[in-house]
Amino acid sequence: MVMTFDETIMNRCLELAKKALGQTMPNPMVGSVLVFENKIIGEGYHHRAGEAHAEVNAINSVENKNLIPLSTLYVSLEPCSHYGKTSPCCERIVQEGIKKVVVGTLDTTAKVNGKGISYLQQNNVEVATPMLNDACRFLNRRFFTFHEKQRPYVILKWAESADGFIAPENAQQQYAISNTYSKTLSHKWRTEEQAILVGTKTAILDNPQLNPRLWKGSTPIRVVIDKNLDVPATHHLLDGSVKTILINQKKKTERITLTI
Repeated sequence: MVMTFDETIMNRCLELAKKALGQTMPNPMVGSVLVFENKIIGEGYHHRAGEAHAEVNAINSVENKNLIPLSTLYVSLEPCSHYGKTSPCCERIVQEGIKKVVVGTLDTTAKVNGKGISYLQQNNVEVATPMLNDACRFLNRRFFTFHEKQRPYVILKWAESADGFIAPENAQQQYAISNTYSKTLSHKWRTEEQAILVGTKTAILDNPQLNPRLWKGSTPIRVVIDKNLDVPATHHLLDGSVKTILINQKKKTERITLTI
């Protein structure tokens, strides 16, 4: 039997996965779709860590359960094969009698890394992979960077004038480079990341809050590189409203407020 599959369906998996942007950490974002006779009969995504995975949500969304064993399951990331806060998705797929699975990309973490696909194949499930591999990996670039390179995925953000300046020479002068739209976008970005970092000068001169006031979503951990603990206690970053870490050379303990 030759399996046929459709990249349009995998794109739908990616669309579903993106709905949880900023909510699944430290887990990846994953979307899943069940297709019977070229018609989507079920779809789901991983909402947040500790809750049901995409495949399970897709299966549970199907109204006519009799169609599940006759359907093809699409999922943007290799089904998990280990026990954690939830049971292995590869086992659930086999239990449901699904015989065809299309996987967007391999989960390269040590706990999975092909084990999910191997389990499916050993249980007579036909697996096609990869599909839209680059797009599926890019969606979870933060997740893959952490596990494959043992470091955070870093985004550099700044506002710059057309002639190449980010701040006036005279600190007393005030020039607005950002506007309402760019500020809203930057606040949206904050909700999508685990942490946001600034240096001492930015913390002192700008007195930023580093929270997403202009966009609804999660607040990132605030990290300040403050070697000599020069940031005044009256500044927003030390107001205790958000979990904040000060990296310094004067105290061994972190100044952290656990309020999120």
